[in-house]
Amino acid sequence: MGSPEFAVPALRALHGAGHTIAAVYCQPPRPAGRGHAVRRCPVHVAADDMGLLVRTPARLRREAAEHAAFAALDLDAAVVAAYGLILPEPMLAAPRHGCLNIHASLLPRWRGAAPIQAAILAGDTESGITIMQMDAGLDTGPMLLRAAVPITEATTAAELHDRLAELGAQLILRALADPPPPVPQPAEGATYAPKLTRADGHLDWTQDAPALARRVRALNPWPGTFAILDGAMLKILAAIVEPGDGEPGTVLDGGLLVAAGTGALRLLRVQAPGRAAMDAAAFLRGRPVPAGTRLN
Repeated sequence: MGSPEFAVPALRALHGAGHTIAAVYCQPPRPAGRGHAVRRCPVHVAADDMGLLVRTPARLRREAAEHAAFAALDLDAAVVAAYGLILPEPMLAAPRHGCLNIHASLLPRWRGAAPIQAAILAGDTESGITIMQMDAGLDTGPMLLRAAVPITEATTAAELHDRLAELGAQLILRALADPPPPVPQPAEGATYAPKLTRADGHLDWTQDAPALARRVRALNPWPGTFAILDGAMLKILAAIVEPGDGEPGTVLDGGLLVAAGTGALRLLRVQAPGRAAMDAAAFLRGRPVPAGTRLN
């Protein structure tokens, strides 16, 4: 049970290890892109390539027929990774060994929808995968396995996502092959990572430069970070912290060094509306941004 690219390595690992996959559950195909063509999610595409049965219910909570169909699969276990729908209690209780969640954080830190981004935003020095026995709460079930990976000052959400997806695939195979005893999550230290929106990408230049640099890395590739330059959105794809002092949002030189609340942010890669992404130097050759320009 999973939908985005994060869940694909686990599906491939389960299939490759010889597990009998009774069904793959994922989000329904939906319009996407400029042409609004109906597209399957990444898990759906991968499952079709493997010749697996795919089910795409739009709702589960009060759908008794869906509960019955799930129970009829007669599962030993369900593996859940970023599925996108909350499993109601009849479905949680149906598999003999329950539902196992591949969660992209070291629980109880960063329960919720955006744990990868939240860890980078907060300046955490590590993240990881927790294999959790699901219960009716939000990422509150007992833990079976945990493994950590470091977060550096250069780690982007895209890089961390890919590492954790592969780690999750490894750990779920271990959890199924030799199930460890479940360990309750500690009562202390729980944090919540809410769902992100595009508005979260609008940089607030009154923040200090390290926080802004973390936001650029954490929201890469989605929802992305941006500032407003001369009334138009300028996407900021990469940036580093440098010394600098000035009114927040003010360009301090001819090379896109922008003052923050404390320190400054050097924009390294940007994208203007209708243009391709490019390094700052290439952008400035076609569109100079002199010192004193304000970014909002």
